[in-house]
Amino acid sequence: DPKDIRTKDESFAHRNAMGSGAYMVKEWQPDQKLVLVKNPNWWGWADPKVAPTNVTEIIYTPIKSEATRGAALLSGEVDFSLDPSPQDLPRLRAAPSLKVMDGAENRTIFFGMDQFRAELPGSNIKGKNPLKDVRVRKALYQAIDIAAINKVTMRGLSQPTGTLVSPQVNGWTKKADVRYAFSIDAAKKLLTEAGYPDGFEVDFACPNNRYINDEEICQGVTAMWAKIGVKAKLRTLPLVTYFPMIQRYEASIYMLGWGVPTFDALYSLQSLVRSVGAGGDGNYNVGRYSNPQMDALVERMKKETDLKNRNDLIEKALILSHEDVSHIPLHNQIIPWAMKKSVDVVHRADNRIDWRLVKIN
Repeated sequence: DPKDIRTKDESFAHRNAMGSGAYMVKEWQPDQKLVLVKNPNWWGWADPKVAPTNVTEIIYTPIKSEATRGAALLSGEVDFSLDPSPQDLPRLRAAPSLKVMDGAENRTIFFGMDQFRAELPGSNIKGKNPLKDVRVRKALYQAIDIAAINKVTMRGLSQPTGTLVSPQVNGWTKKADVRYAFSIDAAKKLLTEAGYPDGFEVDFACPNNRYINDEEICQGVTAMWAKIGVKAKLRTLPLVTYFPMIQRYEASIYMLGWGVPTFDALYSLQSLVRSVGAGGDGNYNVGRYSNPQMDALVERMKKETDLKNRNDLIEKALILSHEDVSHIPLHNQIIPWAMKKSVDVVHRADNRIDWRLVKIN
């Protein structure tokens, strides 16, 4: 009988995974383990170039604790970890039975700022929004010591960037990927010119379990902004409450990491810097940055079929984002994968393991 899937009544599909890929579900215990076995009927096995793997069974074991994940690797209890703790990496790299593979993730970490509300909740500045002034946004940018974040907080596991997309993405150019120089003096001068010689108070929201060292980065930046008189009142939240909060436009300054599954910059520009509208426009522009010139560029690149002309439009949009300081880009994440030395994998920029390409030696 026809079933209304909008109701809360359960169907077979609610608790039974279905698919037609290289592996199929043998056992699933939610939050405990997922067992996959080779699908003998999958079309790809006919071509060893498509799937050179010799893996016949995969057991996914979710381990929330970073320390426990590291211990499981070191003891040999697990063969592979997609997200080892940065703190554990020296031990994992030194272990004779393990190896760590580093690769640049197609994900850019940045700060966004509320450029819409007339007054910022929680700020000591009443009747106006300091973040609407490009000089203030640039001051916050130039007060960030990105080299210190890379060396101390990220332990080298980052590529500092001056733009909103990573080098793997179509439309990225060196010309667009330029950072404003770190300078406390320049930042203070900009704040004074904007009318805030003593700085101001502002709410600052960050996730604490989404990106590599997200909370630590935000704590460090809070201290950096204090040096120019900006008192950022940091609030860190788990991702389950953080993302609904920023999508309600409640954050004054917020952290976001943006991956590009299409590997084309339009995906980022339409979501992050296009004015909020229909059809996905500005769906993650939660600072509500808006510039008619930017909107026109995004609309043109949606329709342009000549690749060179389209990439020129993308570069112009990325440069305009830089000039407007629509956001404060920080870095692209370097993702370490840790595994037994007997495991061969292909590191992917989307931070997803493709089991068809894994070999156990």
